[in-house]
Amino acid sequence: MNQNLLTFGEQLAKAVLAKKNPVCVGLDPRLAGLPNALKPKDETSHAEVADAFEKFCFEIIDIVSPLVPIVKPQVAFFEQYGPEGMLALKQVIAYASSKGLLVIADAKRGDIGTTAEAYAQAWMGSGNLSAFGADCLTVNPYLGEDSLTPFVDQANKTASGIFVLAKTSNPGSGFIQDLRCQDLSISERIADWVQEQSKIEVDRVAQIAKSPRTASGLALPRYGSIGAVVGATYPEQLASLRARMPNAWLLIPGYGAQGGNAKDIASAFDSDGLGAIVNNSRGIIFAHQSKMYAHLHNWLAAVEQATRDMITAFQD
Repeated sequence: MNQNLLTFGEQLAKAVLAKKNPVCVGLDPRLAGLPNALKPKDETSHAEVADAFEKFCFEIIDIVSPLVPIVKPQVAFFEQYGPEGMLALKQVIAYASSKGLLVIADAKRGDIGTTAEAYAQAWMGSGNLSAFGADCLTVNPYLGEDSLTPFVDQANKTASGIFVLAKTSNPGSGFIQDLRCQDLSISERIADWVQEQSKIEVDRVAQIAKSPRTASGLALPRYGSIGAVVGATYPEQLASLRARMPNAWLLIPGYGAQGGNAKDIASAFDSDGLGAIVNNSRGIIFAHQSKMYAHLHNWLAAVEQATRDMITAFQD
């Protein structure tokens, strides 16, 4: 990788500082939630649904791109409509990138050897650096360290990043993630690995003097490109895992519809508002279904207001 390229961790810091907020808009299109004007005539047609999803996401991107640093399309909602859905996803990623947004592909991939390499090459690297052109990928660590190494290698090659599942926001996450072994929980063991990898990158970048990295507004990077997913729904564990990962970006799901709020996750941020991004999917993209925004004249106005309200919550 060109040493003068900003790493994903640095790109994210630059974007968060520029937009002055940590909001990540989740692009999770669902047929039942589409505004009436965008619903396909034939809901059994994969091609028509995929086209509707693409239009829906494009319009959301147009609204949120001036406001937030990053978006996160959920791959499953596109994948369920087969090749047509995946082509729509590729177009959505490309469009978001063209609007200056960073893009996380939420695919939760994980495997070993050449299979992991293939997943990494498919998703990680903006533009033509990968097949789908995402800046970052969510990764499942439960096959072990050798299942993660190919993703780290691809991150280094393409200035991309990963978010490793550590403590997810769902109610059943403790089934595995809270299990303890040798005085560590599974989530703590994953957090320690994430911190180790991010610290390696931060130290490496710090050795490169007088590079364009100062464009991020920071003298030296604080956070690497290997981050962790930690849910807003477990504030005490979030604070504990944040302390274990001082050099890692956190991706925080569970805000809004799942019950998390800005106060619950204050511990994730440093004094400059860096260190974490907070995802909100349903609360923004389907805001037109909420009584709170029923007075607004159309669904896009609801998307914009819900986004601005979330931004304000993190600026208060």
